[in-house]
Amino acid sequence: MWGAIIGDIVGSVYEWNRIKTKDFELFSPREHFTDDSVCTAAVA
Repeated sequence: MWGAIIGDIVGSVYEWNRIKTKDFELFSPREHFTDDSVCTAAVA
């Protein structure tokens, strides 16, 4: 569960801006949790 939530937060910056490289910033001040994180916690 933690992996899914952390992956959602890290990927939130790139959700609408697709990237095609493996060289990207892992932690950014623009990151935020999304509804996917909320749903994951609710189901758990």
